Amino acid sequence: MAESILHRIADKDQTAVQDCLKKYGGLVWSLARRMSTNTEDAEDAVQEIFIDVWKNAERFDESQSSETTFIAMIARRRLIDRLRYAKRRIAPDSLEDIVAEPANRADEEMQTNIEAKDAARALQTLRPEQRQVLQLSIVQGLSHQEISEATGMPLGTVKTHARRGILQVREFLGMSSLESMKGGAA
Repeated sequence: MAESILHRIADKDQTAVQDCLKKYGGLVWSLARRMSTNTEDAEDAVQEIFIDVWKNAERFDESQSSETTFIAMIARRRLIDRLRYAKRRIAPDSLEDIVAEPANRADEEMQTNIEAKDAARALQTLRPEQRQVLQLSIVQGLSHQEISEATGMPLGTVKTHARRGILQVREFLGMSSLESMKGGAA
């Protein structure tokens, strides 16, 4: 009976490496291709698998398994390791998300406080009727009809004050954010 390819590799037979690639290359490639995300990853995996085969050839025992099973198990383990590693690795774009977004709840609260102060300053620039209508609408959640009934203003007047007030607040907030970007005071 001819000596197995893996035993020949363990004995440092140079021709055994080529024989192994010829005989088991298709098997290893099909496993790698099935468990890899793209062709380049599969090619890298195949190289790693055959390196593991060379390193572990002396461990092969034909009384325990066939040569094909031994190589398939090495391939499977290597491919699973690669998948686990890929899941643990941080994607390059996720690092940008971490840097771009607030790092913690305190940062979010600070940003909300700044925005609330800007909005309060914007409301102070409005005429008293506009400010009253917006506060009743936004803070208390009243509809235009309810504001009309609560204040005695005609419904059309309430709608006009709300619309003009919102436009002024938007304009103020837009200008103050532009000034803060330029380094000026809001």
